[in-house]
Formats: sequence, structure tokens, C-alpha cells
Amino acid sequence: MRTQADHADVVASAAEISATVTAQDAAADAGTSAARRPGRPRSERAEQAILDATLEAIAERGVDGVGCEDVAARAGVGKATLYRRWPGKEDLLIAAFASLKSPLPEPRGESAREDLIAMLDVMASDADDPRYARQFALLHGEGERYPRLVKRYKEQVVEPRRELIRSVLRRGVATGELRADTDIEIAMLTLTGAVMARGKHDRTSAEPGFATRVVDELLRGIGAR
Repeated sequence: MRTQADHADVVASAAEISATVTAQDAAADAGTSAARRPGRPRSERAEQAILDATLEAIAERGVDGVGCEDVAARAGVGKATLYRRWPGKEDLLIAAFASLKSPLPEPRGESAREDLIAMLDVMASDADDPRYARQFALLHGEGERYPRLVKRYKEQVVEPRRELIRSVLRRGVATGELRADTDIEIAMLTLTGAVMARGKHDRTSAEPGFATRVVDELLRGIGAR
């Protein structure tokens, strides 16, 4: 005859077995999930593949020769995947050119000089990408053939980055690090122009300290005395 203690042992054993099975199932699910999603999420991998394929098509055929169906085939994705992200060719081209630019670091707010150097370091590194030359040609040469595309690119990609630099310069004026009469627009264009000019005319990598030299040279003129 089974005692109350025996019954308790059976219940405890069943609970242990159930817990073990549950843990094994959870581990198996986690393993399956990890195997299913290695590295970057699939949607991000697909998006990057599309942008890379677009840049490849631009390099081979120019802007006129880029077709959404061809890009989708190059990227190994369905057309629906592409169109879900970018409804038209113009949107795709803007995104592709924007992908050549690394995000600018968020200003720390402690020193205008240090924030400007950090930003220009990123910009100079981007300019070393050989694909930068094609982007430069579009904006400052072929761009006349695509005025709407260039206008949207400048509004959506270029202007927000310029405004971030302006914000650092304005804060430098407010804190007294820069002269009160600093021309914010000219200072911003001087900084970005130095990077653009070097990227256009010198295809070698920027030497270490390039961004620091540019910023310090500018600050000779606009730094508070």
C-alpha cells in the first residue's frame, strides 16, 4: 500500500522530470533561434545587401543605368523586399549615397575643438572610400542632370550633418571658446570644405592628425583670444 511519503516522492520526481524537460526544450528553442539568426538580423543584412548592390550598379552604369529590379537581383532579394523600404529609384539612390557616410559622433559638449576634431575625423575617413569620388561627381558635376535628386539628398543627408557642426560652433560661441562675432556658416563650410577638397584631389588616405590640423588652423582665426 502506497504511503503519503511515497506519494510525495512521486510528485517530487514528476516535478523534477517536468523541470528538466522544460529546461531542455528551452535550450533547444534558444539554440534553434540562435542558429536561425546569426549575426545581424536578416532584415538588416538584406538592407545592406541592397545598398551595396545599388552602389555597385551606380559604379558600373551610372545613375541612369540603375534599375530597382536589377538591384534586387544583385542583392539576392525579392523586389517586394526592396520596395517595402524604398518606394522608388530616387529614394533608393539617396539611401545608397547616404550609406557612404558614417554617423557623426554626438557632441560631448565639453570642448568645441574636441567635438569638431571627432566629427572631421569621421568625415575624412569616409572620404578615403573610393566610392566617395562618385558621390562627389554626382553632387558637383553630374548633379545638374538630377536637380531633384541632389536637392533631396542635400536636404535629407547633407543639411542635418552640417547643422550638427553648426550647433557645436554656436555652443563654442556661447561658452566663450570661440569669438562672439564668429561667422558660423563660413566656419562650417571651411571645415567641411577642407575634407571635401582633400577627398576630391588626393586619393591617398588622410594622414594621421589631418582633422586636428584643419580644426586648429580654423581656431587660429575664430578662437577667443
